[in-house]
Amino acid sequence: MSLSGTLTATGETRPRASAKPVGDRVLHALTFASAVLVLIVLGGVFISLIQGSWLALSTFGPSFLSSETWNPASDPPVFGAAAPIYGTLLTSVIALLIAVPIGLGISIFLTELCPAWLARPIAIAIELLAGIPSIIYGIWGLFVLAPILQRSFQPAVIWLFHNKYWDVPGLDKLFAGPPYGIGVFTAALILAIMILPFISSVTRDVFETVPPVLKEAAFGLGCTTWEVIRRVVIPHTRAGVIGAVMLALGRALGETMAVTFVIGNAHKIAASILAPGTTISATIANEFTEATGDLYTSSLIALGLILFIVTFIVLAAARWMLHRMERQGR
Repeated sequence: MSLSGTLTATGETRPRASAKPVGDRVLHALTFASAVLVLIVLGGVFISLIQGSWLALSTFGPSFLSSETWNPASDPPVFGAAAPIYGTLLTSVIALLIAVPIGLGISIFLTELCPAWLARPIAIAIELLAGIPSIIYGIWGLFVLAPILQRSFQPAVIWLFHNKYWDVPGLDKLFAGPPYGIGVFTAALILAIMILPFISSVTRDVFETVPPVLKEAAFGLGCTTWEVIRRVVIPHTRAGVIGAVMLALGRALGETMAVTFVIGNAHKIAASILAPGTTISATIANEFTEATGDLYTSSLIALGLILFIVTFIVLAAARWMLHRMERQGR
């Protein structure tokens, strides 16, 4: 086999780079096309949402984001996205406040404390929660969870923060109103149950990546199990933990059917988390099929655009946080 090459300035012969095999070129082209296709689809969705929502955005202007009025029956109809935006963010935040500590506790128990014969059945049972359709969660929440909350939990909480023996400023408004059963808190509780498998599964996997030698060294220095978890396991896997939380947040922001069943679908902003409310996805699901007129339809599409932007901001913030942590860890 003869070797051919190019003559360099020093008179040396540089071997000519051989051409890539056909299979490699085909693989490169297919993977590149797949990546570009994702960007094209994402851009197409964004452009379609802007076009569809332009009528509502140009008609109401910035007041569309700040107004909670949603009255398609008025003449002319008036639409505001403040109540759905508020409900979406509030239910997601409350769901995270409930699910993150429980999910981390489950992961720590399964990886550090649980016997091996019991860890796998518990892990499988938790992961099965992710396979339950959201409409099943909604039906269960409406016919089982909401009546329980209405009869026991909500009256007790309302009484607790509205008696002369327990007067905490602000909490009386946060837990005010009649016990409807359905409402923002009920929807957040359903969301917490739904995102729990994502948090616990991902954090359990990242906890298992901690090198045993690090934990053994900490135990050898006299650290307790809690100290090993707090000073070794959590710092070593914090990027994965934040990724799991952001994944769960993205899941909670876009949930539709389960929330629609139990949130009450009221277009108003209430200080109490026990009061009915609505979310962006619930509003779109409830009203899109009965939307009459271009302005009504455009307002619902504008809600979809807002949800798209909020989700993109959350994911971008997660990537930025992970990148910053990686740079600090180097």
